[in-house]
Amino acid sequence: MVIFSKVDVNGDRRISAKEMQRWIVEKTAEHFQEAVEESRAHFHAVDPDGDGRVSWEEYKVKFLVSKGHNEREVAEKIKNNQELKVDEESECRAPGPLRCGEHSGSVSRDSDACGAQEVLENLRDRWHQADNPPPDLLLTEDEFLSFLHPEHSRGMLRFMVKEIVRDLDQDGDKQLSLSEFISLPVGTVENQRGQDMDDSWVRDRRKEFEELIDSNHDGIVTMAELEEYMDPMNEYNALNEAKQMIAIADENQNQHLEPEEVLKYSEFFTGSKLVDYARSVHEEF
Repeated sequence: MVIFSKVDVNGDRRISAKEMQRWIVEKTAEHFQEAVEESRAHFHAVDPDGDGRVSWEEYKVKFLVSKGHNEREVAEKIKNNQELKVDEESECRAPGPLRCGEHSGSVSRDSDACGAQEVLENLRDRWHQADNPPPDLLLTEDEFLSFLHPEHSRGMLRFMVKEIVRDLDQDGDKQLSLSEFISLPVGTVENQRGQDMDDSWVRDRRKEFEELIDSNHDGIVTMAELEEYMDPMNEYNALNEAKQMIAIADENQNQHLEPEEVLKYSEFFTGSKLVDYARSVHEEF
């Protein structure tokens, strides 16, 4: 309710899409600034020799130390190319950006434990993605920001767009038609309920394609359109997100959110960009 009152700028005890859009845009800018400051502090913490570049080995040592390993022992083994035995199930005790749940798509933030080896492999993949050409496995301060906060990186955004188009583009023209966009298999349809779920998914994707992504409405989504749609700094995108959030809880269909509606759907809103923008956008990426 404290956040509700901050979003409700005109004080009429209801939130409009425009008010929520303003809030999301403000939180986006705030998060991006905090991300830069946090990344700068952690970059210097994992750059012990102060050469302005962090190697994967330097980061790996700090990560494993945060998991309870001895720093000198780990550094020695990495230096001598010795095998490192990492517990498959070790508690996520890493501080700040080393918390594994925030940096591995396969690890839930609700889990108290995660496989350290699996997290390391996912982190290494992210490290490669953040390493701009020519790749040298050494990250500069800007590249390290992309590693910690992929939502902050234009290069990472383009990488994601290429991956999406590569997975869905059936005719190889590096753009998406509506049929290609909705062709991703949702699941195995075993009964009528499953069929209804699939039909609903297709309807949602069709609406997303036609109304949100295909900005010039020519029936084709280009990489540029997809990149623009996925950009967290896109104000139009923020408005669409606001409308979608309102639609979930707007029981009286007045295109606004009242306090009673927000409280009734509190579980949804506490995990949304309305309440926790940073975690929400980070997990999307």
